[in-house]
Amino acid sequence: MKPRITVLTLGVADLERAVAFYRDGLGLQTEGIIGKEFEHGAVAFFDLQAGIKLALWPRASLSHDSGLPVSAPCGTELSIGHNVSSKAEVDAVMGEATKAGAKIVKPAQDTFWGGYAGYFQDPDGHLWEVVWNPAWAAPD
Repeated sequence: MKPRITVLTLGVADLERAVAFYRDGLGLQTEGIIGKEFEHGAVAFFDLQAGIKLALWPRASLSHDSGLPVSAPCGTELSIGHNVSSKAEVDAVMGEATKAGAKIVKPAQDTFWGGYAGYFQDPDGHLWEVVWNPAWAAPD
């Protein structure tokens, strides 16, 4: 398999609330909710970096489409890493997430491996790590 991940879909309980968090709170660009005319079709897409989109889709729709039952969310199943270029940028993003309504799980702090990172959860409990790694250049 060639690594061609192009969409990361997050199942959400309330699509409008999730769109507001990511669009209005974190400033991600979106055309808003599309597909409302289709049963289980309402979804919102956000451009991340080149070639990658974040999709927000109601959990019930994701369940319907995949055939899997809706289960209780678990914050430790997956984390999304957001790499930045400095400790100050980690702090700024964590502050932005807090203002948007995120739950701070672990405040930003120095890591054992020489970086600096913190964790927050979006309103649906999806876990994000905001991290500065001195060995990696953050993408523009």
